[in-house]
Amino acid sequence: MTPADVTDSAGTTPDSTLEPAPPPPEKEPAGSSIAFTATLILLVGLALFGRRIFNGVFTDDGIRTWATMFVGVTVQAMPFLVLGVLLSAALTAFVPASFFAKALPKHPALAVPVASASGVVLPGCECASVPVSAALMNRGVTPAAAIAFLLSAPAINPVVLASTAVAFPGQPKVVVARAVTSLGVSMILGWLWLLTGKGGSWLKMPQNRHADGTGKWDVFRSSMLHDFLHAGGFLVVGAAAAATLNVVVPRSWLDHVAGNLLLSVLLLGLLAVLLAICSEADAFVAASLTQFSLTARLAFMVVGPIVDVKLIALQAGTFGPRFAVRFAPATFVVAVLASLLVGWWLL
Repeated sequence: MTPADVTDSAGTTPDSTLEPAPPPPEKEPAGSSIAFTATLILLVGLALFGRRIFNGVFTDDGIRTWATMFVGVTVQAMPFLVLGVLLSAALTAFVPASFFAKALPKHPALAVPVASASGVVLPGCECASVPVSAALMNRGVTPAAAIAFLLSAPAINPVVLASTAVAFPGQPKVVVARAVTSLGVSMILGWLWLLTGKGGSWLKMPQNRHADGTGKWDVFRSSMLHDFLHAGGFLVVGAAAAATLNVVVPRSWLDHVAGNLLLSVLLLGLLAVLLAICSEADAFVAASLTQFSLTARLAFMVVGPIVDVKLIALQAGTFGPRFAVRFAPATFVVAVLASLLVGWWLL
């Protein structure tokens, strides 16, 4: 008789009492990643060489203008997107979440502004900020501080501010306005979440994205691939939408909307929610919307990194739908009001 044939009184083998092996880290389907990458490469290739290929077919000035704007926005923004993805993946893989728990003040009200300010020196796109903030909560950081970091990191990090300066040359006030507004919004929402006293019932504590024991380089590689595939696709869609908006929508209609400050701010805020452009690239799209005031374009750059369709989906999946349905509308309202205030003050 072999050991496998021996059973205890419960009908189990001795080996069944051993701890099960930890599950492997979740991976996206290979076919989906390959298809997404191929589509992205095709779109960028058409953006770069499409005019030459179809030059004899499409001669309309509108098509030429669309292609020029699409290529300009995509090519200008892509280096910043790649840099942001690399830095975000490095942050996720090599900086332990326990570091933030030790660095933050123990008092929750004081931890919120410190967590917000840390976004200035800790780069990361909005795709990465959700799992990073989830890791902070798992390490004991108060949810209000983790939420403040979630909002500030993709909005005021060095890559985003540098890309904004490049997109708006000779206009440092735009960079200052974006940093001040985004920092203020992150702190206000962190404190609001702390003051409601109901966050515990609305928030589902997140699970670890990577299995224990996953190598740091494996985490870096998977995070980089995941963020680039998602953010790169949204960048291409956003560049196409911005070009289409400038070419298809009648100039008189845009001028009418742009002439109303409140309406233009709301419109570009909603556009930012729908386009879901990566924060490292949204300044170039905003700069191309020249019909609108700087205040309206500021709202586009403030709203986009903290509330858009992909972030709402990510937050609902990570923190639960009860969190997302309350947090997204509150974030949008605070961001729009703060943009109006800072735009009136600085712009």
